[in-house]
Amino acid sequence: MSASRRIAWIAALALCTLTGSAAIAERASSVPSKPDDRTIVHVLNRLGFGAAPGDIERVRRIGLQTYIDQQLNPERIANEKMTARLADLKTLAMSTSELATEYFAPAQMARREAQRKQAAQDPSMSADNPPDPASRREMMTPEQAEAIRMERQTLTDLMQAKMLRAVYSERQLEEVMVDFWFNHFNVFSGKGPIRVYLNEYERDTIRPHVLGKFEDLLKATAESPAMLFYLDNWQSAAAEGAPTLDRMQSDRRFNPRNRGRFPPRMRPGAPNRPATLADVPGALNRRRGLNENYARELMELHTLGVDGGYTQKDVQEIARAFTGWTIANPRQGGAFRFEPRMHDAGEKIVLGTKIKSGGGKSDGDQVLALLAKHPSTARFIATKLARRFVADDPPKALVDRAARRFLETGGSIRDVVKTIVTSDEFFAADAYRAKVKSPFEFVASAVRSTGLDLPNAMPLVQAVRTLGMPLYGCQPPTGYADKAEAWVNSGALINRMNFAVSLTSGGARGEAMRALARRTVDRPSITSDALIESALAGELSATTAATVAQAKTQPQALALLLGSPDFQKK
Repeated sequence: MSASRRIAWIAALALCTLTGSAAIAERASSVPSKPDDRTIVHVLNRLGFGAAPGDIERVRRIGLQTYIDQQLNPERIANEKMTARLADLKTLAMSTSELATEYFAPAQMARREAQRKQAAQDPSMSADNPPDPASRREMMTPEQAEAIRMERQTLTDLMQAKMLRAVYSERQLEEVMVDFWFNHFNVFSGKGPIRVYLNEYERDTIRPHVLGKFEDLLKATAESPAMLFYLDNWQSAAAEGAPTLDRMQSDRRFNPRNRGRFPPRMRPGAPNRPATLADVPGALNRRRGLNENYARELMELHTLGVDGGYTQKDVQEIARAFTGWTIANPRQGGAFRFEPRMHDAGEKIVLGTKIKSGGGKSDGDQVLALLAKHPSTARFIATKLARRFVADDPPKALVDRAARRFLETGGSIRDVVKTIVTSDEFFAADAYRAKVKSPFEFVASAVRSTGLDLPNAMPLVQAVRTLGMPLYGCQPPTGYADKAEAWVNSGALINRMNFAVSLTSGGARGEAMRALARRTVDRPSITSDALIESALAGELSATTAATVAQAKTQPQALALLLGSPDFQKK
């Protein structure tokens, strides 16, 4: 059988195996004090990105309960090695304003200059007839081309860091949760200036709150320029004729009975008082009325869920509450800003709760607090977390307990995750290998299982893109799917097998992946038997075992294992 036919046959077998249902029985269990290898690998797969060589022995030595507790408290786990590994990715530590000034502004100037050159040569160029990107590059000087490369480097660094952390960080659960919450509060790197905010969004908005209070995470995302731009709320303003704070204050200003009752900075002539709406920088000068995008996704995707009990009227009222939540100088990397002159200051009623009029920014804060504590939010978040850690269709009893814990703890994500990953359902036999790895999880776990030590993660980033899951590249606000059906099809599984062959035998394009493959094969400790023991707990289906037994070489055996249905599951 030819190599290509063998790959197609393995993919077809995997498709049949992975699409089988995996009902999760509710069985009495607890965190085992003396777990077998199977249980340890299960925990390593669900709380992280799979088992690396030596992980089973390490977890057995410290105890499974201790390992889970450590992962739930990542700040207690030393991370110096990970910091050192990321040290060369310089843009990770830079502020948004620094990135905008040093990386994005020069690139924008380079593009404009190249476009001017093209327009001078071809007067037919216009918005309807834009210049060809390839010909634009030909117009650039070496310095301008370098400016474009540096701009791209910001996203390249971020993608490499995400992959390196998944593969090498000791804080495995933290990286799982960063990935989970970024996907939950998804923004698309390809929309407008979002790319300049992306580093700050993951580093300062998502990462600090992944195991904290849900309300804090919700508020951080609501105020993030990345989210404000992605869902267009930065341009949302009070409808024409609606009461705004500046109008209300103006009315009081010229009423003698109210003299002195407005804040000093708003008095006529006060030095900090904005003069007119024209003072609002940049695109804020262009008022476009009420935008409901963020309000709708806030309830449908971030909190209550599509069946959470809200109405179109609630969408409109919440959109009014978030008018004025905008960005100062968005195309220059500006920060969150509340603009009173854009805010609808009228009374609002959300889910039957009155939001007092004239509250300013607190209108939106009140809405976030209301949604964060809502029972529908508790159930929605509990369901998504149970789906991530237990099964595509998680047991109702587990979701009920997790939702109850959410409400009891004021939305403590750590407590909800602990409830799930120490539950009877999590350790039930039917939960073992009941989930299918996403492309990102598959690539990360394949590298972890081989023990490969790589300095450059770009070949892996490119592999994830080829498998249909470009990092930071999901366009819809729903994020990437969290069920097997989205990732299990014959074409995708053939691509996974091709990646496994590339990783283990140097079959990929480009010297980088061939070098990685040689380093993998040259390590004598990485054999098919060792991989079976460390990554699969010594368990292999009869079909996969028979297929691997036909391998002629060690790299071929490793590839067949990594591409097998057994390894695709977690």
